[in-house]
Amino acid sequence: MLTQNLGYPRIGSQRQLKKACEQYWAGKIGQDELNRVARTIKEENWQTQLDTGIGLIPCNDFSFYDQTLDMSLLLGVIPQRYSPVLTQVPGNSEIDLYFAMARGYQKDGLDITAMEMTKWLDTNYHYIVPEFKAGQEFAISSEKVFGEYQAANKLLGQRAKPVLLGPVSYLLLGKEKEQGFERIDLIKKLVPIYVDIINRLKRLGAEWVQLDEPCLVLDLSAKEKDAFNYAYHCIANGVSGVKLLVATYFDALLDNTQLAVNLPVKALHIDLVRAPEQLDEVLALIPPNLRLSVGVVDGRNVWKNDYVRSLNLVNKAVEKLGADRVIIAPSCSLLHCPIDLELETGIDPEIRNWVAFARQKLDEIAELGQITRGNTALLDANRRAMESRRSSQKVHKQAVKSRVAAISETDTARKSAFPVRQELQHERFNFPLFPTTTIGSFPQTEDIRQLRARLKKGDLTIEQYEKAIEEATIDAIRWQEEIGIDVLVHGEFERNDMVEYFGEQLDGFLFTKNGWVQSYGSRCVKPPVIYGDVSRPQDMTVRWTKFAAAQTTREMKGMLTGPVTILQWSFVRDDQPREITANQIALAIRDEVMALEEAGISIIQIDEAAIREGLPLRKAKRPHYLDWAVRAFRITAGGVRDETQIHTHMCYSEFNDIIEHIAAMDADVITIETSRSQMELLQAFAHFEYPNEIGPGVYDIHSPRVPGTGEMVSLLARAAGLLPARNLWVNPDCGLKTRKWPETKAAIVNMVAAAKQIRELIG
Repeated sequence: MLTQNLGYPRIGSQRQLKKACEQYWAGKIGQDELNRVARTIKEENWQTQLDTGIGLIPCNDFSFYDQTLDMSLLLGVIPQRYSPVLTQVPGNSEIDLYFAMARGYQKDGLDITAMEMTKWLDTNYHYIVPEFKAGQEFAISSEKVFGEYQAANKLLGQRAKPVLLGPVSYLLLGKEKEQGFERIDLIKKLVPIYVDIINRLKRLGAEWVQLDEPCLVLDLSAKEKDAFNYAYHCIANGVSGVKLLVATYFDALLDNTQLAVNLPVKALHIDLVRAPEQLDEVLALIPPNLRLSVGVVDGRNVWKNDYVRSLNLVNKAVEKLGADRVIIAPSCSLLHCPIDLELETGIDPEIRNWVAFARQKLDEIAELGQITRGNTALLDANRRAMESRRSSQKVHKQAVKSRVAAISETDTARKSAFPVRQELQHERFNFPLFPTTTIGSFPQTEDIRQLRARLKKGDLTIEQYEKAIEEATIDAIRWQEEIGIDVLVHGEFERNDMVEYFGEQLDGFLFTKNGWVQSYGSRCVKPPVIYGDVSRPQDMTVRWTKFAAAQTTREMKGMLTGPVTILQWSFVRDDQPREITANQIALAIRDEVMALEEAGISIIQIDEAAIREGLPLRKAKRPHYLDWAVRAFRITAGGVRDETQIHTHMCYSEFNDIIEHIAAMDADVITIETSRSQMELLQAFAHFEYPNEIGPGVYDIHSPRVPGTGEMVSLLARAAGLLPARNLWVNPDCGLKTRKWPETKAAIVNMVAAAKQIRELIG
């Protein structure tokens, strides 16, 4: 039975890629050194998979920033505004153009905004959204995929399998930037370029090519389904002698099953972790010439594979198709997992026995193949690990379960409706029109990061560490007072990450030292692992928020992360419904909210940056998710007084299809990302006549460029044309942790100036 992998983490076991990219952006290393680091990571990844015995090993799954952006570069989908990066700046090359598209470009006399970024389906990975125009042309414009295949082929031979984002998903995941056309209609222009790419790979020696089509698990229109048929029949007619594998993941094919199994390709991959129930229908409809790749090892979570469960699926497929037509694989790319459990030495041994990272998941794929050939010892060891987890007292806490069971509707609602609360809050705070604030974090400089590192090593006492954090907090407060921000934040210098910080203080969470996962570009996160029932043993933020509030006469926001975001940005236990875990976290955050209010904090932000991200891909499944996700948020804020103002924050999401549920969250103020989309996302709130207050972001914090005051005023004027001015706030798109202080200060000063100007214009 053949085995394969769909993709592997590309950041390097010690985040080498992150460090190299950031050094390149800072001008500290050149392109040769950047490429050397990338080459080393790729070769190590290939060798690891080869040593494990994986049959088909992906290449071109490596990316300096994002695989969708790689496709835009390969296909020549480069917005015209980036041309000066190459034509007007001597010495710039393709990689500089590439990074300009991802991050913007503000030097050499140029000021170019970055491309829009959004979540990759329902993950916390972000991709750069392709931009299409009516007359869009396509052409092979990059050699990366070909060079990478040649390098992989030298090491792997016929095992090397180039990976490309499929043509239909590439179009569907992009956006039209002009009126009067639909991007899916570009398929006839796009497909010939795919044919050329695949034929070039074939001439270089490729036997298999993987085409990722995640959009096959979405609700598709008739035109979109026709596009799949058209694209793959054209590719089949234009390509011969290479085996095409179409990969789907993250959900079931459902009504697209007939379409998918009849595409003229050699193999189809399906996700049997997220949607095991789809196997029966696929097997009932699969034609005799199609191989089936069964994704039975979870590519998005860290739990050890249950071999009994996986083998039931594998054996069912083998019984219908025969072993030679079944391929064992992970559910999706392992990009979404930490790299290697062997790098972790401090995990509780009992819990460690339940966990597998990307490197161990390769072993699981290989071991499943060995078990089908009679290795019962591997199966017995796996059974013991599964039983240990099911029966462990570290997982199950009856007091937590009882408290969740006792939640009532009164726990999920504020005392008064928003109009009543708004009047009380306006009277209490007396803010000007367009009040200014930031989302919470300020730049975490190397000095700040070193403080935590030195504390962990024992080079600093806790007293010395806290003294240094206090000084950084006071400096941030004084600067905010100086420039005139209305609602201050303390900067979160004591926090390593907006989820990890809370998880470290909650029972039921496990932490790693090297469990890094790419979020976007050079941004990596270290998600905690929720292994058991969750509770809050003590205050988490009160000490630092209360300290900050005592340093100023202005309002100081308390900053918390909401239950759904903690859920989404953690590796969640898979032995109970996610909504139960969400309610456990919600009760813990509710306790913290009440403690902050008791400490005198009257503005409390409960970030739900990931609530849109958790939305099921299929519309039929969304109402249930939205009901429990909104309810979890309302539990966190349901106990505070009307005069206490509850904020929330959401970033990099489309809101049109969930706007009613955002309103149902009933936050007094919501802040959202809108700068990259030029306030386009705000239209959903306008059409809905969103009743509560809102802060549309005017500063793109995922780019190093500093927007001018006039640019921000223009955005705010556009916002004021859509929503009542008395309901509008002024803020950046997101937290500022990843930025540098000079650009942050310049941008926030411009933001405050923009607020003053718009008050004069509107007021």
